Amino acid sequence: MRLIFIPACALLLAACGREPAPDAVAPAPVQERAVGPLVAEMTLAEASAQLAAGSLSAEALTQAYLERIEQIDRSGPALNSVIELNPEALADARTLDAERRAGNVRGPLHGIPVLLKDNIDAVGMATSAGSLALAGNRPTRDAFIVARLRAAGAVILGKTNLSEWANFRSTRSSSGWSSRGGQTRNAYVLDRNPCGSSAGTGTAVAASLAMVGVGTETDGSIICPSAVNGLVGLKPTVGLVSRGGIIPISVSQDTAGPMGRSVADVAALLNVLAAVDPADPASPAADGRPAVDYTAGLDADAVRGKRFGVLRQAMGFNPDVDAAVERAVASLQAAGAEVIDVEVTTWRQWGEDEFNVLLYEFKDGLDAYLAAAGGEHGSLESLIAWNTAHAAQAMPHFGQEIFEQAQAKGPLSEPAYLQARDAARRLAGEQGLLATMDKNQLDAVIGPSTSPAWPTDHVNGDHFSGAGYGIAAVARTPSITVPSGDVRGLPIGVVFMGRAYSEAQLLGYAYTFEQATRARKPPTFMPTLAD
Repeated sequence: MRLIFIPACALLLAACGREPAPDAVAPAPVQERAVGPLVAEMTLAEASAQLAAGSLSAEALTQAYLERIEQIDRSGPALNSVIELNPEALADARTLDAERRAGNVRGPLHGIPVLLKDNIDAVGMATSAGSLALAGNRPTRDAFIVARLRAAGAVILGKTNLSEWANFRSTRSSSGWSSRGGQTRNAYVLDRNPCGSSAGTGTAVAASLAMVGVGTETDGSIICPSAVNGLVGLKPTVGLVSRGGIIPISVSQDTAGPMGRSVADVAALLNVLAAVDPADPASPAADGRPAVDYTAGLDADAVRGKRFGVLRQAMGFNPDVDAAVERAVASLQAAGAEVIDVEVTTWRQWGEDEFNVLLYEFKDGLDAYLAAAGGEHGSLESLIAWNTAHAAQAMPHFGQEIFEQAQAKGPLSEPAYLQARDAARRLAGEQGLLATMDKNQLDAVIGPSTSPAWPTDHVNGDHFSGAGYGIAAVARTPSITVPSGDVRGLPIGVVFMGRAYSEAQLLGYAYTFEQATRARKPPTFMPTLAD
């Protein structure tokens, strides 16, 4: 299953302000200099406490992250995860410091630097989906979630690289590669893949290039890069977080979501991201629900008396991953949970229908986004022609066969689309995940997040071997991955999946597991794995 989730040098310099990173493995990084605050592995709670005490300023914190990006992302191991910096980041931080001195604190994110995936509109920076064709697409209006972040006092530090077009251009794509940004590296082992399509956010947050980050997912693009980069990543219920101002793939499955180094940081970020957007067709379903503080349920005893189902149909592709799931089961049982094996009778029957839906919805949604943007390219058809004309720069490693398949689709009124949409939702949702939870009276389903990171391969593309998250993506329900250990230094995670709008409960379960296992380890930027 795809992770759903571009002379060029002068154009790239203009768009990114830097040279594209080489594909060769870089040497290990220099150590973080003891100048200003040491931000490696700093938590949001620690930063907030120091900001409140006056021992740290938003300006100093922002400057420290900018220096670390220069030191680790563009030099040292050259992670190549940040595609563009916000030129107003320091000025915004100084404004927020002045507000704090005047007694106006907007909330827990006041002065906290955040990175955004480069398919999310933010004024002052390009929104390119990693494509050279959109390097000049500079929105005049923030995405709904970016406006909320700014209103909450977050400092928008910059944009992260991604799998070009969110991994929906070619069946042979390399996750974390874009023609505009080059190849992002895995923060733990540099020649391994960061997984897609929120690859840059995963690597950047793992390497402490920002406090937290925002990714987007259609099918795996938050969960997978979080898992292989040792992060907590939450894919919300579709509609809980607005898609307004985000380059789309699928109106059925797209969502933005928080990525961080701890469950608490992810919960705090979700508090800001989650809100009803009347302009989002999926958002009204969340209207009228009681306001939730997603940090309130972070209890180390949250799983006691709860009932979990192990999705063994998602296992068997890697013995080390299977062993990690068994350790997770034991940890949950030790914390007072009941854990049983379950089976989804419709397992993976939705795949063909899902892909057909994505083809239809990608063309429809992208054409609408591009037309509203008013730029050089007003349609998918125009992008296909541009890529063909600039193939050496836009398509040096793989083609655009998914683009071409999507372009051949008709409108969303076609019976073929409607039948596929309804079948995918039914097979993954009502007859799949939800039926399994109801039959077994489960509070959540657990399984492996995904495989350990594979070697990046620009010849054959991704070597994706297995995962447990796909059913929740197609069912439009929430999932969260938490670090569960590592395989020879490569992080792996366990995924918790639940019913629609059960994010607060899933965060509580994830917190219990996180506190019991303490499985996350900071990256050391190993160049490669020894034989």
